[in-house]
Amino acid sequence: MNPAPQFNNRFARLDSRFYTATAASPIGKSHWVIRNQALANDLGMDLMSNHGEPFLSAFSGGTPLPNSEPLAMVYAGHQFGHYVNQLGDGRGLLLAELDTAQGKFDLHLKGAGPTPYSRMGDGRAVLRSSIREYLCGEAMTALGIASSRSLCITTGEQTVWREKEESAAMLVRVAQSHVRFGSFEYFHYTEQPELVKQLADYCIDLHFPDAAEYSGSQRYVVFFSQVVEKTALMIAQWQCVGFAHGVMNTDNMSILGETFDYGPFGFLDDYNEGFVCNHSDHSGRYAFNAQPGVALWNLNALAQALSSLIDETQIKAALEGYRSSLVGHYARLMRNKLGLQTSHENDQQLVAELLQLMQSSSADFTNTFRQLGTVSLKDNQHSLRDNFVNREDFDSWLNKYQQRLKENTWVDDERQQAMAATNPKFVLRNYLAQQAIEKADVGDYKELEQLAKVLTQPFDEQLALEDYAKPPPDWGKRISVSCSS
Repeated sequence: MNPAPQFNNRFARLDSRFYTATAASPIGKSHWVIRNQALANDLGMDLMSNHGEPFLSAFSGGTPLPNSEPLAMVYAGHQFGHYVNQLGDGRGLLLAELDTAQGKFDLHLKGAGPTPYSRMGDGRAVLRSSIREYLCGEAMTALGIASSRSLCITTGEQTVWREKEESAAMLVRVAQSHVRFGSFEYFHYTEQPELVKQLADYCIDLHFPDAAEYSGSQRYVVFFSQVVEKTALMIAQWQCVGFAHGVMNTDNMSILGETFDYGPFGFLDDYNEGFVCNHSDHSGRYAFNAQPGVALWNLNALAQALSSLIDETQIKAALEGYRSSLVGHYARLMRNKLGLQTSHENDQQLVAELLQLMQSSSADFTNTFRQLGTVSLKDNQHSLRDNFVNREDFDSWLNKYQQRLKENTWVDDERQQAMAATNPKFVLRNYLAQQAIEKADVGDYKELEQLAKVLTQPFDEQLALEDYAKPPPDWGKRISVSCSS
């Protein structure tokens, strides 16, 4: 039997102005909805046997885990471009940290009940949003994109009112850090530069070893430069898998470039560069094609919050690295999606022309790239052309693509295998999540378990599960997702 995990909470060792110690509120008559045993194994935790009973209690608001020290973190943030001077954990608690062979991880209990930062809210999460977050964390991780994950979901007898009465739930979020861009903003705008410095040092000591080798302002320059780089990589990866976050406020941006705070997210079905997945985003601020620019806007906001540690010239130099990093990562990832071994000056034009064709034909994003991996140099035409309104234009593009492929050293089979390993067959389409939610609402969690399993193997054929790769039916394209949870 594995030894019991040893919990810690180094964040609780910081100045008390960073948080408020807060106990969770029990959800009542709790039971498991889903347990992520693969993640639990990595954390040295057993949720499945009788040894899991203390975890069920702790993760539904009961007796805290030993040495867990639950606390609500304070932060601020720009929400839809407007600064809100105090947000904080209004429905979640940082329970504890765990040191593992893979590094340090936070355990955060979402839906834990009211905190000093709840702003008149009930502090609860609903089952619907908890399921979506659980599934998307697994999906993104399997796609190779840094993300928070969920250890488990619990529910019980309590209900809450959103647009309608819904089951309350609790989710345990696992992330390397819960420090956000907005964490720095809070202490900058409340004129507490000593706490900006303390928070930066905390992040550097735990997560930025390159910066830790320096002293003085250079320490913070390296720190911020690496935040810029991590953010650029994350955004490039989002764009290449067709993921829209939906609410990229600065309080939802992880300092580590982890996809974080899942809300009204959506993966593209029909390709639409202006896709808006959050029905509350009336201006399209967080549209799919706006994400690269919004991330830079958010990095500028973080830079301002760090201005007591880094001078303007250093900030400008670090921010100038964002565009080149983003473009470089995006170009590399798109070459991989197209099965191109080397870089060519016209590659981005080739990508742009394909996306334009997909846009004009409302071609399915995920399936188009997956099917492109079956193209052979011998093809005069390809069945993929039937997905395009102007088939002749697609044929013309395909010819250019095949000519470009001739620069590879790969034979068709080798390239096709490489493309299948980088273009997923399965992504978390909103209608799939909705189907799992509707069954879970009546106590049937089998579909949730099955979908989670499918999403952990997104590049495999999984021939018996073909239905999960299908584009949505008409009703599935009209699902409205908001920030309400």
